[in-house]
Amino acid sequence: MDTSDTLLVIAAVVAVALLALAVALLVRLVRTRRSLRQAGLPTGPRWVFWGAVAYLVLPTDLLPDPVYLDDIGVLLLALRSLHAARPLPPGPSEP
Repeated sequence: MDTSDTLLVIAAVVAVALLALAVALLVRLVRTRRSLRQAGLPTGPRWVFWGAVAYLVLPTDLLPDPVYLDDIGVLLLALRSLHAARPLPPGPSEP
């Protein structure tokens, strides 16, 4: 096996691992959105969710597609905004 073949195999393995991480984050984002929507999520974070999904699917990226770091970052930011917008559970009522 030549050095260039080894580098291509390593790059392919890294790309597949990053793609798997991006898909796992997308699944987590969809589950989080579903549970927060049932809890009464405001409209603003829904746009963040759809923006993150569109960024993941669209072919234009900040970094080339074999490098999914920007996609992962956008998904993590969307998850963070969804969790920040979740309604707080009602606390004990004060007398």
